Amino acid sequence: MGYGLILVDVQRNLLEGETAVAGAGEFRVVLSDLLDAARDADASIVHVKNDGARGEPDEPGTPGWELVFAPLPGEPVVRKDVADAFESNPALADVLRAMGVDTVVVAGLQSEHCVQATAIGALRRGFDVVVPAGAHTTYDADEPAEAIVERITLELVAAGVEVPELDDLTWA
Repeated sequence: MGYGLILVDVQRNLLEGETAVAGAGEFRVVLSDLLDAARDADASIVHVKNDGARGEPDEPGTPGWELVFAPLPGEPVVRKDVADAFESNPALADVLRAMGVDTVVVAGLQSEHCVQATAIGALRRGFDVVVPAGAHTTYDADEPAEAIVERITLELVAAGVEVPELDDLTWA
């Protein structure tokens, strides 16, 4: 069995323009490097797109809804309308297993919503789950984004998710 990368909501509305998260340019580089490493390792890759409501920056068919990184042939794109990509796509676990995946690496946006929910959803479906430090982010809310990321990282570790440094991530 092997590793798979799930890129969660890496969409233009979150990384470009006036609706982008703080530090979007630097975060985009982190995700690009992670995607390149997964591709170089021949890991399976799944791109997840959030379907926002009418009028939202990620409304289907709008420029903000588009993925930042173009999927290559064989890299499925799944859509979701709830935080957990596995809940929106009941066959996703079977698709990943058919691709030979038993460990998923989850990265993307937003830490306290779709990244956390998808990571927990993967755990519930029997996958080993890795969420690399620095590979998820969010907006400032009731607390600064940095504090949210730190809190979610601790919650993920408590749930059984591995959180290595990006430089320590291996694909085998």
